[in-house]
Amino acid sequence: MGNGVLTKIGKSWSKLEKGLNDGVSKSKVGKYFKLEARRSCFTKELRAGLATFLTMAYIISVNATILADSGGTCSIADCSVPVNQTANPDCMILPNEGYQNCLAKIKSDLIVGTILSAMIGSIAMGVLANLPLGLAPGMGPNAYLAYNLVGFHGSGKLSYQTALAVVLLEGIAFLAIAAFGLREKLARLIPHPVRLACAAGIGLFIAFVGLQVHQGVGLVGPDQSTLVTITACANTNPATGECLGGKMHSPKFWLGAAGFIITCYGLMKEIKGSMIYGIVFVTFISWFRGTSVTVFPNTQIGDADFSYFKKVVDFHKIQSTAGAISFTNFNRSEVWVALATLLYVDVLATTGTLYTMAEMGGFVNDEGGFEGEYSAYLVDAGSTVLGAALGVTPIATYVESSAGLREGGRTGLTAVTIGLCFFVSLFFVPLLSSVPPWAIGPSLVMVGVMTMKVVKDIDWGNMKAAAPAFMTMILMPLTYSIANGIIGGIGLYVALNLYDYLVIMIKWLIK
Repeated sequence: MGNGVLTKIGKSWSKLEKGLNDGVSKSKVGKYFKLEARRSCFTKELRAGLATFLTMAYIISVNATILADSGGTCSIADCSVPVNQTANPDCMILPNEGYQNCLAKIKSDLIVGTILSAMIGSIAMGVLANLPLGLAPGMGPNAYLAYNLVGFHGSGKLSYQTALAVVLLEGIAFLAIAAFGLREKLARLIPHPVRLACAAGIGLFIAFVGLQVHQGVGLVGPDQSTLVTITACANTNPATGECLGGKMHSPKFWLGAAGFIITCYGLMKEIKGSMIYGIVFVTFISWFRGTSVTVFPNTQIGDADFSYFKKVVDFHKIQSTAGAISFTNFNRSEVWVALATLLYVDVLATTGTLYTMAEMGGFVNDEGGFEGEYSAYLVDAGSTVLGAALGVTPIATYVESSAGLREGGRTGLTAVTIGLCFFVSLFFVPLLSSVPPWAIGPSLVMVGVMTMKVVKDIDWGNMKAAAPAFMTMILMPLTYSIANGIIGGIGLYVALNLYDYLVIMIKWLIK
């Protein structure tokens, strides 16, 4: 009897779903998105959009956490100081109530900025290019801005406002390159082994960030003799992260490690949203007060954070990061190196991702192009300009879009669904802003794992390719700079090929 009822419900649902799909396919919406032409349907596009969102939603907290490490627009003026005393720069590194409160507001701003840029970019990709691809602030450029340009809590050479101006200019240049159809040609100018090594090098850099105490699980930390060492200590120096005792006794590290194992098992079983599940598990445990892993300690800052967290649903208005752009200090060499680095990463990474997703979706034609290609490039570049205005780093097409493609997503309705899912998350900022670093760290390490697969395509038997590729990868994490890795790899490639260039030049002159 129970089976008969379930069968009737299943048939009724299938009939209802078919009617809905037929109705949407024949409507103006269905014809605009070419549902029938691409052999898809409305409910399939919805499932594909939800699958992609679940796999890339981790970026909301991860991106905000990374960018907040730069200190954003917070300065020494936000530090709390006793009466009749003046603040010193140490207040931005050591625990300080006033500065921490400012950072909390900045993180909420960045969460909203990340959501809005991902929402608008994804919807634009769906409506204008009719492609099932999700967009959001890219991993790599965000770490480069936070740790290389601005530095941890503003300890770098550029201010947050100047760094955003660099991102804005890079977005405008990127948009011009896309408009004139030069994007693919520029990407081909970079030596092939360096191109491959960049993805792996950026992954190593991001993983290294996720292993540190301030930004991740705290497995590695500074050491006076060996520069870095294993830590995961029960007690650490709040300014430097140096171990003060109890090595490998940090409960936060072990909780983060459990989250990493959960993510690994999920990916092994190809469970959609596996990156999210590890973060959710660690975060949920960390929300309980009175434990050694709580994100809400019994301090004034912890009490304030917990009060905001209990709101659960709240619409946060961006207060500091939107429009925080300044063109001062543009006479410094660091600005132009940063501009070239961001442009290079954007041209190379997003072009490759777009083509990979297009091939996976079966959109690429015999000439190597695909429908909506030009519009996709413009949307991708235009979203970066928008992201800079909202206070976040360059926007990129996400490889997690492959989850939606596997679910059968073939039209822009998938991307529109992704954008609408981001819109819903806009109202849960109190929860999203309460994700601790030891929940984010495992996902950063997993990003590093996923990027390493490109090294198999490097010709390790050819030293002209192997040495520049290795130099690119090793310099990024060890010098804490993506730009240094790119410069080192290209420089070595040119040096190793200099003899060949001279021979070609001499033959040409003789001829």
